[in-house]
Amino acid sequence: MSTDIGQSSTGRGSMATFSSLSSTPSSMVYSHRSPRRRRHPLPFSSSFSTQLKSTQGWGQGRLVLLQVKCLNEPSRDTAESGPTSLSSDSSTSTGISSYSWCAGLGGLGFLETAYLTYSKLTGSEAFCPIGGGACDDILNSNYAVVYGIPLPLIGMVAYGTAAFLALKLAAKDLPFGIDESNGELILLGTTTSMATTSAYLLYILSTQFPEASCSYCLVSVLLSFSLFFTTTKILGWQKIRNEVGLQLCIAGLVFAALSNSSNATLPPPERFGEKFLPYTPTEIKAPSSPLALKLATHLRAIGAKMYGAFWCSHCLEQKQMFGREAAKVLDYVECYPDGFKTGTELGKECAKIKIEGFPMWVINGQVLKGYQEFPELAKASGFEAGEFSDELAELAKQSAEANNIQP
Repeated sequence: MSTDIGQSSTGRGSMATFSSLSSTPSSMVYSHRSPRRRRHPLPFSSSFSTQLKSTQGWGQGRLVLLQVKCLNEPSRDTAESGPTSLSSDSSTSTGISSYSWCAGLGGLGFLETAYLTYSKLTGSEAFCPIGGGACDDILNSNYAVVYGIPLPLIGMVAYGTAAFLALKLAAKDLPFGIDESNGELILLGTTTSMATTSAYLLYILSTQFPEASCSYCLVSVLLSFSLFFTTTKILGWQKIRNEVGLQLCIAGLVFAALSNSSNATLPPPERFGEKFLPYTPTEIKAPSSPLALKLATHLRAIGAKMYGAFWCSHCLEQKQMFGREAAKVLDYVECYPDGFKTGTELGKECAKIKIEGFPMWVINGQVLKGYQEFPELAKASGFEAGEFSDELAELAKQSAEANNIQP
């Protein structure tokens, strides 16, 4: 007799399985009654029955209805490949978006530095929306020139390179047979050098121009750091960590170049502009006092040196304090013996000691910056005044009163 669905002919309440099927030893022919067609193709969540019938007659065999459940979950391969494909598409989309950001930031930086380069080469004043004339003071300082090359021009090349590489990487069409991996490394090196330069110049801006405001400088800092962080997002932190040695090497070279360049040139007086100044020796007409002669002789004897520039007004005042004869005794080093123009490098001896301003004295290893009175020079050099003690004391008193301090 037939049983209800889910119940065998023996009356047991368990679900019939293939292992519970039994029949006579005679051969059996199985016929399958197809279930009603569902609206969805397999796999689908449903149950259908399979009818088994013996060829020996209805009464000798058993009719077993098997309940088979088909799951509608996707296969493991499909489940695993789906998210992977989605992740890959998302990654590609993100990469293109990041390259677009990189190209856009590079384009903005290129436009800014192109304008500043034009202003620098033509000698015109740059429009400064914030800070007024402070922009020109900073942009015309010695820190805006690297080995005679205007810094905005270097920045224009760097921004243009970054934008070009980003566009080519996005299109996967790099020139000169460069593959994508090397193209990304070049982009990383370019943005690392730009971020290092901005960090160094931001330090200079805060220490050398604390009261000044330069909107172009701050915008360039923002753009270069944004480019660097966008590049790290493109490459991923794992690759950035793998190339940290390259980044440190590039940052060190850039820092050394900028530091040496700023020590190799000094800011000219603003009135000079871009014209060339041929070297002209200063002429001292006032005679020297006995104290000045004795002090000058002592300074030369101990190896003290005075560093200056022929166009420096404070250097001229320092020599005039000594007088004509004593000024000739001093060991004076001219830092621009071949003339001067914006971007001219210091003489070798001046560059070696890293001159920071004029005049500058080096006495017994001690550096004295700026104009110095006789008492300061005598104290630093260990000068024994002897008969000039009273005169030095009076000069010290006058100097203290002039500076509103106690001697």
